[in-house]
Amino acid sequence: MSQRVGIGFDAHPFEAGRPLRLGGVAIAHTSGLEGHSDGDALLHALTDAVLGAAGLGSIGDHFPPTDPAWKGADSATFLRKARDLAAERGFSIGNIDAIVVAEAPKIAPHVAAIRARIAEILGVEPAAVSARGTSSNGLGFTGRRDGIAAMAVVLLTDSR
Repeated sequence: MSQRVGIGFDAHPFEAGRPLRLGGVAIAHTSGLEGHSDGDALLHALTDAVLGAAGLGSIGDHFPPTDPAWKGADSATFLRKARDLAAERGFSIGNIDAIVVAEAPKIAPHVAAIRARIAEILGVEPAAVSARGTSSNGLGFTGRRDGIAAMAVVLLTDSR
C-alpha cells in the first residue's frame, strides 16, 4: 500500500464585519478573516495539504480568488473537492494533523467541534482528525493579533 504526505499552510488578516470561520465552525470573535471565499484559513491549509499529497497543485489552481464563482464560498466545498480529486487518483484520507496559530480567539474550546466538522466534510472518523491551537507568543502578525495562520499535514493512503 502506498502512502503520500502533504503539507498545507494559509494565513489571513482579520477583517472587521465578517464572521470568523475556522475548520468549518463559526467562532465568536470581534472580526472574521479576510478572503475571497469565507476566509477559513484552516480549511484552506487542509485543502492544500490534500491537493499536495495527491500531486494536484494548490487551492489557487483549482479555486482561484480571481474567479467570481468562489466569492463568499464555503471552504468546505474546496476541501470536499480536493478529497474527491485525490480519490479519483486512488487515494483516501489516512489522517490529518492541523494547527491554528492565533493569540485570539482561543482555539481549545472549539477543538471538538472543529475535529467533528472536518471529519464530516471528509467522510472520515473524528479519530483520524487532530486539530489544536497555539500562539506565537506575541511574535509576528499573529502575535500582534493582525490575523490567523493555519498549518496542516495529511496522510493519503492508496485505496485501490
